[in-house]
Amino acid sequence: MKITCTRDNLVKALSIVGSISNKSVNLPVLGNVLIKADDQKTEIIATNLELAVIAHIRSKVDEPGSFTVPARTLTEFVGLLSDEKIEMELQGSELVITCGKSSTKIKGTSAEEFPVIPSALDGSGFLFDAQDLKSGLSQTISSLAKSEVRPELSGMYFGFNTSYYKGLILAATDSYRLAEKKIKVQQGEGEFKIIVPGRTSQEIVRILSLAEDENKEKNVRVLVGENQIAMHYGNVQLISRLVEGNYPDYAQIIPKDFKTVCAFDTAKMIKEIKMASLFTTLGVNAISCVISGKEGVIKLASTSSQTGEYSSEIAADVNGEDNSIMLNHRYVLDGLSNVKNESTIFKMVSADSPCLLVPKEDETFLYIVMPIRQ
Repeated sequence: MKITCTRDNLVKALSIVGSISNKSVNLPVLGNVLIKADDQKTEIIATNLELAVIAHIRSKVDEPGSFTVPARTLTEFVGLLSDEKIEMELQGSELVITCGKSSTKIKGTSAEEFPVIPSALDGSGFLFDAQDLKSGLSQTISSLAKSEVRPELSGMYFGFNTSYYKGLILAATDSYRLAEKKIKVQQGEGEFKIIVPGRTSQEIVRILSLAEDENKEKNVRVLVGENQIAMHYGNVQLISRLVEGNYPDYAQIIPKDFKTVCAFDTAKMIKEIKMASLFTTLGVNAISCVISGKEGVIKLASTSSQTGEYSSEIAADVNGEDNSIMLNHRYVLDGLSNVKNESTIFKMVSADSPCLLVPKEDETFLYIVMPIRQ
Protein backbone atom coordinates (compact mmCIF):
# COMPACT_ATOMS: atom_id res chain seq x y z
CA MET A 1 0.00 0.00 0.00
CA LYS A 2 1.27 3.42 -0.96
CA ILE A 3 -0.89 6.56 -0.99
CA THR A 4 -0.43 10.34 -1.05
CA CYS A 5 -2.93 12.81 0.37
CA THR A 6 -3.10 16.25 1.96
CA ARG A 7 -2.63 16.73 5.69
CA ASP A 8 -5.94 18.59 6.04
CA ASN A 9 -7.96 15.81 4.39
CA LEU A 10 -6.36 13.16 6.60
CA VAL A 11 -6.82 15.24 9.78
CA LYS A 12 -10.54 15.76 9.01
CA ALA A 13 -11.10 12.07 8.30
CA LEU A 14 -9.35 11.02 11.51
CA SER A 15 -11.31 13.56 13.56
CA ILE A 16 -14.55 12.10 12.19
CA VAL A 17 -13.77 8.41 12.79
CA GLY A 18 -11.30 8.65 15.67
CA SER A 19 -13.74 8.87 18.58
CA ILE A 20 -15.15 5.43 17.72
CA SER A 21 -11.82 3.67 18.29
CA ASN A 22 -11.39 2.34 21.81
CA LYS A 23 -8.86 -0.16 23.06
CA SER A 24 -10.44 -3.44 24.12
CA VAL A 25 -8.74 -6.07 26.28
CA ASN A 26 -10.42 -8.82 24.29
CA LEU A 27 -9.96 -7.19 20.88
CA PRO A 28 -7.04 -4.71 20.87
CA VAL A 29 -7.46 -4.00 17.14
CA LEU A 30 -10.57 -1.93 18.00
CA GLY A 31 -8.16 0.78 19.12
CA ASN A 32 -6.91 1.02 15.53
CA VAL A 33 -8.22 2.67 12.38
CA LEU A 34 -8.25 0.74 9.14
CA ILE A 35 -6.67 2.49 6.15
CA LYS A 36 -8.05 0.89 3.00
CA ALA A 37 -6.93 2.01 -0.47
CA ASP A 38 -8.02 0.76 -3.87
CA ASP A 39 -7.83 2.17 -7.40
CA GLN A 40 -10.84 4.46 -6.87
CA LYS A 41 -10.66 5.69 -3.28
CA THR A 42 -9.04 5.64 0.14
CA GLU A 43 -11.12 4.96 3.24
CA ILE A 44 -10.37 5.54 6.92
CA ILE A 45 -12.53 3.21 9.03
CA ALA A 46 -13.16 2.79 12.75
CA THR A 47 -15.57 0.53 14.63
CA ASN A 48 -16.51 -0.45 18.17
CA LEU A 49 -18.59 -3.45 16.93
CA GLU A 50 -21.83 -1.55 17.65
CA LEU A 51 -21.23 1.05 14.96
CA ALA A 52 -18.72 1.81 12.26
CA VAL A 53 -17.76 5.11 10.65
CA ILE A 54 -16.14 5.34 7.22
CA ALA A 55 -14.56 8.54 5.90
CA HIS A 56 -13.47 8.78 2.26
CA ILE A 57 -10.46 10.97 1.51
CA ARG A 58 -9.11 12.29 -1.76
CA SER A 59 -5.76 10.69 -2.49
CA LYS A 60 -3.36 9.41 -5.11
CA VAL A 61 -3.08 5.63 -4.81
CA ASP A 62 0.19 4.26 -6.15
CA GLU A 63 -0.25 0.81 -4.61
CA PRO A 64 -3.62 -0.48 -3.33
CA GLY A 65 -3.71 -2.21 0.04
CA SER A 66 -4.94 -2.02 3.61
CA PHE A 67 -3.47 -1.83 7.10
CA THR A 68 -4.48 -0.81 10.64
CA VAL A 69 -2.61 1.50 13.02
CA PRO A 70 -3.41 2.86 16.50
CA ALA A 71 -5.97 5.65 16.05
CA ARG A 72 -4.65 7.89 18.80
CA THR A 73 -1.02 7.69 17.70
CA LEU A 74 -1.82 8.41 14.07
CA THR A 75 -4.24 11.26 14.89
CA GLU A 76 -1.86 13.02 17.27
CA PHE A 77 1.14 12.62 14.97
CA VAL A 78 -0.61 13.85 11.82
CA GLY A 79 -2.04 16.78 13.79
CA LEU A 80 1.50 17.96 14.58
CA LEU A 81 2.73 17.87 10.99
CA SER A 82 3.18 21.21 9.27
CA ASP A 83 3.68 20.34 5.61
CA GLU A 84 0.61 19.81 3.47
CA LYS A 85 1.58 16.71 1.47
CA ILE A 86 1.66 13.33 3.26
CA GLU A 87 2.88 10.04 1.85
CA MET A 88 1.96 6.75 3.57
CA GLU A 89 3.58 3.48 2.59
CA LEU A 90 3.24 0.02 4.11
CA GLN A 91 6.55 -1.67 4.80
CA GLY A 92 6.16 -5.04 6.52
CA SER A 93 4.29 -4.48 9.80
CA GLU A 94 4.92 -0.72 9.86
CA LEU A 95 3.29 2.27 8.21
CA VAL A 96 5.94 4.72 7.01
CA ILE A 97 4.69 8.30 6.97
CA THR A 98 6.71 10.92 5.12
CA CYS A 99 5.88 14.61 5.27
CA GLY A 100 8.37 17.21 4.09
CA LYS A 101 11.71 16.38 5.73
CA SER A 102 10.20 14.28 8.54
CA SER A 103 9.59 10.56 8.44
CA THR A 104 8.24 8.12 10.98
CA LYS A 105 7.28 4.47 11.29
CA ILE A 106 4.11 3.46 13.15
CA LYS A 107 3.71 -0.19 14.13
CA GLY A 108 0.31 -1.63 13.27
CA THR A 109 -1.72 -4.77 12.71
CA SER A 110 -2.82 -6.68 9.64
CA ALA A 111 -6.14 -5.59 8.13
CA GLU A 112 -7.26 -9.23 8.32
CA GLU A 113 -7.63 -8.88 12.09
CA PHE A 114 -9.99 -5.90 11.74
CA PRO A 115 -13.72 -6.71 12.16
CA VAL A 116 -15.74 -7.04 8.97
CA ILE A 117 -17.83 -3.92 8.36
CA PRO A 118 -21.38 -4.83 7.25
CA SER A 119 -22.62 -3.55 3.93
CA ALA A 120 -25.23 -0.77 3.96
CA LEU A 121 -26.48 -1.22 0.43
CA ASP A 122 -29.81 -2.80 1.35
CA GLY A 123 -32.65 -1.01 3.10
CA SER A 124 -35.33 1.64 2.69
CA GLY A 125 -33.92 5.08 1.98
CA PHE A 126 -35.00 8.42 3.42
CA LEU A 127 -33.70 11.89 2.65
CA PHE A 128 -33.54 14.69 5.25
CA ASP A 129 -32.21 18.20 5.51
CA ALA A 130 -28.93 17.65 7.38
CA GLN A 131 -29.45 20.69 9.61
CA ASP A 132 -32.96 19.51 10.57
CA LEU A 133 -31.73 16.04 11.54
CA LYS A 134 -28.79 17.41 13.53
CA SER A 135 -30.98 19.95 15.33
CA GLY A 136 -33.70 17.38 16.05
CA LEU A 137 -31.28 14.89 17.57
CA SER A 138 -29.59 17.65 19.59
CA GLN A 139 -32.95 18.72 21.04
CA THR A 140 -33.87 15.22 22.22
CA ILE A 141 -30.58 13.50 23.05
CA SER A 142 -30.27 14.83 26.62
CA SER A 143 -33.41 12.88 27.61
CA LEU A 144 -31.84 9.48 26.87
CA ALA A 145 -31.55 7.13 29.85
CA LYS A 146 -27.95 6.93 31.05
CA SER A 147 -28.38 3.41 32.45
CA GLU A 148 -28.38 0.24 30.33
CA VAL A 149 -30.85 -1.48 32.69
CA ARG A 150 -33.60 -0.89 30.13
CA PRO A 151 -31.71 -0.91 26.80
CA GLU A 152 -34.66 0.47 24.85
CA LEU A 153 -34.66 3.66 26.97
CA SER A 154 -30.92 4.21 26.42
CA GLY A 155 -31.70 4.36 22.70
CA MET A 156 -33.44 6.94 20.52
CA TYR A 157 -36.84 6.15 19.01
CA PHE A 158 -37.04 6.77 15.25
CA GLY A 159 -40.59 6.58 13.91
CA PHE A 160 -40.79 6.86 10.11
CA ASN A 161 -44.17 7.71 8.55
CA THR A 162 -46.27 6.38 11.42
CA SER A 163 -50.00 6.96 11.82
CA TYR A 164 -49.03 9.55 14.44
CA TYR A 165 -46.99 11.68 12.00
CA LYS A 166 -46.09 11.41 8.30
CA GLY A 167 -42.41 12.21 8.63
CA LEU A 168 -39.76 11.28 11.18
CA ILE A 169 -40.45 11.35 14.92
CA LEU A 170 -37.47 11.35 17.27
CA ALA A 171 -38.18 10.57 20.92
CA ALA A 172 -36.04 9.98 24.01
CA THR A 173 -36.99 9.34 27.62
CA ASP A 174 -35.44 8.17 30.88
CA SER A 175 -38.94 7.77 32.42
CA TYR A 176 -38.56 11.06 34.36
CA ARG A 177 -38.79 13.32 31.30
CA LEU A 178 -39.40 12.90 27.59
CA ALA A 179 -38.44 14.89 24.51
CA GLU A 180 -40.06 14.53 21.10
CA LYS A 181 -39.18 16.20 17.79
CA LYS A 182 -40.92 15.95 14.42
CA ILE A 183 -38.84 16.28 11.24
CA LYS A 184 -39.98 16.50 7.63
CA VAL A 185 -38.98 13.71 5.27
CA GLN A 186 -37.89 15.10 1.91
CA GLN A 187 -37.94 11.72 0.23
CA GLY A 188 -38.76 8.16 1.28
CA GLU A 189 -41.76 5.96 1.95
CA GLY A 190 -42.67 3.12 4.26
CA GLU A 191 -43.45 2.89 7.97
CA PHE A 192 -40.68 1.88 10.36
CA LYS A 193 -40.34 2.01 14.14
CA ILE A 194 -36.77 1.42 15.30
CA ILE A 195 -34.55 2.12 18.31
CA VAL A 196 -31.13 3.59 17.52
CA PRO A 197 -28.40 3.27 20.20
CA GLY A 198 -27.75 6.49 22.11
CA ARG A 199 -24.06 6.45 21.16
CA THR A 200 -25.01 6.21 17.48
CA SER A 201 -27.36 9.19 17.81
CA GLN A 202 -24.56 11.21 19.43
CA GLU A 203 -22.15 10.24 16.66
CA ILE A 204 -24.61 11.31 13.97
CA VAL A 205 -24.80 14.77 15.58
CA ARG A 206 -20.99 14.93 15.87
CA ILE A 207 -20.43 13.83 12.27
CA LEU A 208 -23.00 16.24 10.85
CA SER A 209 -21.32 19.05 12.82
CA LEU A 210 -17.74 18.15 11.78
CA ALA A 211 -18.54 17.47 8.13
CA GLU A 212 -20.83 20.47 7.75
CA ASP A 213 -18.14 22.94 6.65
CA GLU A 214 -16.56 20.79 3.95
CA ASN A 215 -19.75 19.30 2.59
CA LYS A 216 -21.67 21.33 0.07
CA GLU A 217 -24.50 18.82 0.40
CA LYS A 218 -27.47 20.03 2.39
CA ASN A 219 -29.12 16.62 2.59
CA VAL A 220 -28.35 13.47 4.51
CA ARG A 221 -29.50 10.02 3.43
CA VAL A 222 -30.64 7.44 5.98
CA LEU A 223 -31.08 3.75 5.16
CA VAL A 224 -33.15 1.50 7.43
CA GLY A 225 -32.39 -2.19 7.02
CA GLU A 226 -32.89 -5.37 8.98
CA ASN A 227 -31.31 -4.82 12.41
CA GLN A 228 -29.23 -1.87 11.22
CA ILE A 229 -29.32 1.78 10.20
CA ALA A 230 -26.90 3.61 7.91
CA MET A 231 -26.28 7.28 7.26
CA HIS A 232 -24.59 8.81 4.21
CA TYR A 233 -23.46 12.42 4.32
CA GLY A 234 -20.97 13.68 1.76
CA ASN A 235 -17.78 11.64 2.14
CA VAL A 236 -18.84 10.03 5.42
CA GLN A 237 -20.81 6.88 6.06
CA LEU A 238 -22.06 5.52 9.40
CA ILE A 239 -23.44 2.01 9.94
CA SER A 240 -24.93 0.91 13.25
CA ARG A 241 -26.84 -1.98 14.72
CA LEU A 242 -30.25 -1.31 16.23
CA VAL A 243 -31.48 -1.90 19.77
CA GLU A 244 -33.77 -4.93 19.99
CA GLY A 245 -37.19 -4.60 21.59
CA ASN A 246 -40.19 -2.29 21.41
CA TYR A 247 -40.16 1.34 22.47
CA PRO A 248 -42.77 2.18 25.14
CA ASP A 249 -46.00 3.78 23.93
CA TYR A 250 -45.13 7.16 25.40
CA ALA A 251 -48.03 8.95 23.70
CA GLN A 252 -50.41 7.62 26.32
CA ILE A 253 -48.73 9.65 29.10
CA ILE A 254 -49.08 12.96 27.23
CA PRO A 255 -52.06 14.79 28.76
CA LYS A 256 -54.72 15.84 26.27
CA ASP A 257 -56.52 18.45 28.38
CA PHE A 258 -54.88 21.02 30.65
CA LYS A 259 -56.23 23.12 33.51
CA THR A 260 -53.46 25.72 33.35
CA VAL A 261 -51.62 27.13 30.34
CA CYS A 262 -49.09 29.96 30.58
CA ALA A 263 -46.48 31.62 28.39
CA PHE A 264 -43.19 33.15 29.54
CA ASP A 265 -39.85 34.44 28.26
CA THR A 266 -37.59 31.41 27.74
CA ALA A 267 -34.25 33.13 28.50
CA LYS A 268 -35.57 34.80 31.66
CA MET A 269 -36.98 31.53 32.99
CA ILE A 270 -33.68 29.73 32.34
CA LYS A 271 -31.85 32.40 34.33
CA GLU A 272 -34.35 32.23 37.23
CA ILE A 273 -34.19 28.44 37.44
CA LYS A 274 -30.40 28.47 37.37
CA MET A 275 -30.46 30.80 40.38
CA ALA A 276 -33.04 28.65 42.16
CA SER A 277 -30.92 25.56 41.47
CA LEU A 278 -28.18 26.94 43.74
CA PHE A 279 -30.50 26.45 46.70
CA THR A 280 -31.89 22.95 46.11
CA THR A 281 -31.18 19.79 48.07
CA LEU A 282 -28.57 17.67 46.31
CA GLY A 283 -30.10 14.63 44.64
CA VAL A 284 -33.68 15.92 44.87
CA ASN A 285 -33.13 19.13 42.87
CA ALA A 286 -36.64 20.32 43.69
CA ILE A 287 -37.99 23.75 42.83
CA SER A 288 -41.54 24.86 43.59
CA CYS A 289 -43.55 26.53 40.81
CA VAL A 290 -46.73 28.37 41.79
CA ILE A 291 -48.80 29.84 38.94
CA SER A 292 -51.03 32.80 39.71
CA GLY A 293 -53.38 33.98 37.00
CA LYS A 294 -54.59 36.98 39.01
CA GLU A 295 -51.05 38.30 39.49
CA GLY A 296 -49.86 37.10 36.07
CA VAL A 297 -46.72 35.46 37.47
CA ILE A 298 -44.99 32.17 38.11
CA LYS A 299 -43.47 32.09 41.60
CA LEU A 300 -40.32 30.01 41.97
CA ALA A 301 -38.90 28.84 45.28
CA SER A 302 -36.22 26.45 46.49
CA THR A 303 -34.65 25.60 49.81
CA SER A 304 -31.57 23.75 51.04
CA SER A 305 -30.37 23.06 54.57
CA GLN A 306 -26.80 23.60 53.32
CA THR A 307 -27.01 26.72 51.13
CA GLY A 308 -30.20 28.55 52.15
CA GLU A 309 -33.40 29.64 50.41
CA TYR A 310 -34.43 31.35 47.20
CA SER A 311 -37.66 32.86 45.91
CA SER A 312 -38.54 34.96 42.86
CA GLU A 313 -41.27 35.44 40.31
CA ILE A 314 -41.40 35.83 36.56
CA ALA A 315 -44.11 37.49 34.48
CA ALA A 316 -46.37 35.09 32.60
CA ASP A 317 -49.47 35.17 30.44
CA VAL A 318 -51.72 32.77 32.39
CA ASN A 319 -54.90 31.11 31.16
CA GLY A 320 -56.96 28.76 33.29
CA GLU A 321 -56.75 27.85 36.95
CA ASP A 322 -54.11 28.81 39.50
CA ASN A 323 -51.85 25.82 40.01
CA SER A 324 -48.62 24.56 41.55
CA ILE A 325 -46.10 21.83 40.92
CA MET A 326 -42.73 20.62 42.20
CA LEU A 327 -40.13 19.90 39.51
CA ASN A 328 -36.52 18.74 39.16
CA HIS A 329 -34.61 21.86 38.07
CA ARG A 330 -32.13 19.86 35.98
CA TYR A 331 -34.87 18.32 33.88
CA VAL A 332 -36.60 21.67 33.37
CA LEU A 333 -33.35 23.34 32.32
CA ASP A 334 -32.62 20.57 29.81
CA GLY A 335 -36.04 21.11 28.29
CA LEU A 336 -35.89 24.91 28.17
CA SER A 337 -32.40 24.89 26.66
CA ASN A 338 -33.82 22.92 23.73
CA VAL A 339 -36.76 25.26 23.16
CA LYS A 340 -35.57 27.21 20.11
CA ASN A 341 -37.97 30.09 20.66
CA GLU A 342 -38.05 33.31 22.66
CA SER A 343 -41.32 32.24 24.32
CA THR A 344 -42.21 28.94 25.96
CA ILE A 345 -45.70 27.58 26.62
CA PHE A 346 -46.07 25.68 29.91
CA LYS A 347 -49.08 23.38 30.29
CA MET A 348 -50.16 21.44 33.36
CA VAL A 349 -53.08 19.56 34.91
CA SER A 350 -52.16 19.17 38.58
CA ALA A 351 -49.27 18.70 40.99
CA ASP A 352 -49.36 14.94 40.39
CA SER A 353 -49.54 14.90 36.57
CA PRO A 354 -46.86 15.31 33.89
CA CYS A 355 -46.41 18.87 32.66
CA LEU A 356 -45.59 20.01 29.15
CA LEU A 357 -43.11 22.53 27.72
CA VAL A 358 -43.49 23.55 24.06
CA PRO A 359 -42.09 26.44 21.98
CA LYS A 360 -44.66 29.10 21.21
CA GLU A 361 -46.19 28.62 17.76
CA ASP A 362 -44.08 25.52 17.08
CA GLU A 363 -45.76 22.12 17.09
CA THR A 364 -42.66 20.13 16.12
CA PHE A 365 -41.11 19.91 19.61
CA LEU A 366 -42.49 18.95 23.00
CA TYR A 367 -40.92 18.18 26.34
CA ILE A 368 -42.61 16.40 29.23
CA VAL A 369 -41.44 16.49 32.85
CA MET A 370 -42.75 14.22 35.58
CA PRO A 371 -43.48 16.03 38.87
CA ILE A 372 -41.75 15.40 42.17
CA ARG A 373 -44.46 13.93 44.37
CA GLN A 374 -44.82 15.79 47.63
